[in-house]
Amino acid sequence: MNVLVTGADGFIGKNLCVRLKEIGHQPVKVGRQTTKDEFSTLLQETDFVFHLAGINRPLEEKEFREGNTDLTKWIVSELQATGKNTPIVLSSSSQAEKDNPYGKSKAEAELAIQTYGNETGANYYIYRFPNVFGKWCKPNYNSFVATFCHNIANGLSVDIHDPSSPVTLVYIDDVCNELISLLDSGKNSGYPSVEPEYSSTVGEVAELLRSFKQSRDSLITENVGVGLTRALYSTYLSYLSPEQFTYSVPSYGDERGVFCEMLKTKEAGQFSFFTAHPGITRGGHYHHSKNEKFLVIKGRALFKFEHIITGECYQLNTSSDKPQIVETVPGWSHDITNVGDDELVVMLWANEIFDRNAPDTIAKPL
Repeated sequence: MNVLVTGADGFIGKNLCVRLKEIGHQPVKVGRQTTKDEFSTLLQETDFVFHLAGINRPLEEKEFREGNTDLTKWIVSELQATGKNTPIVLSSSSQAEKDNPYGKSKAEAELAIQTYGNETGANYYIYRFPNVFGKWCKPNYNSFVATFCHNIANGLSVDIHDPSSPVTLVYIDDVCNELISLLDSGKNSGYPSVEPEYSSTVGEVAELLRSFKQSRDSLITENVGVGLTRALYSTYLSYLSPEQFTYSVPSYGDERGVFCEMLKTKEAGQFSFFTAHPGITRGGHYHHSKNEKFLVIKGRALFKFEHIITGECYQLNTSSDKPQIVETVPGWSHDITNVGDDELVVMLWANEIFDRNAPDTIAKPL
């Protein structure tokens, strides 16, 4: 399918073009450098139009009409002349309901799209996007999320007039999924929306973004695998410069080897690793409630267990040649010995963050 994208160099356009390529389309990109003659030819050849171009921060007020209303009217007139009933998507705004120059220009653009669809029978889709956020959005332009991400990532101040101000957000990946679904869905014309929409406040968004930055020091991560937190975390990371891609974590060494914490979670414990020199034994303690999972990723290890009441003993050998998870069980003392000739490296997960005031770790050498 020949897919044309106006505003291809913009925030949504860049993301959409990448996604279109991933599913086998070669989007035809239209930008500021495209001449009107070139544009006209491209419209004659296209099978689907994503009209994402628009003006929202002009130098002069008249540019609202030129870049939103007039451009849209010209596009649909060119499409109508082809007689192909080409489907079209319009990126509009909730401002189209308001009595201001920008809103009026968007409302008139919407009307041009509706008229084209009604007169030709072509499918049309008008999206009044709320706050769209995600990677590649320009800070200090039209997305407060982009500005907050850029400023927080770079140690700049974030100015918030009303932290309780409500915001409705949609994530760029969800926007692209919705737009791409139109290519083959045959969905009826109208005003569709992007799901999910996230309701939050300006202050909540800022605090969450700050927590991402702080996590590099505390090692405590938010629940970044689902929902709005996932989307904001991915967005925040995209504003890091290459020099910020790495950060150091504490490492504690002694005659046995080293111990290093990597990541802590509020609800699912923490991840660490340790090393042990040949012949060295680590552990020799038990827990009442805490539990751990060990994975030998280099070397050979002997795990020994002893029930603290019955004295029952158990031991097992494991190595990096055959990955196995070894779990500690409450009420059983345990240790681990490097029985190989090389350094032992073991990955460790504990179900809770270590609390020095309540460590639940009682010494009992085996």
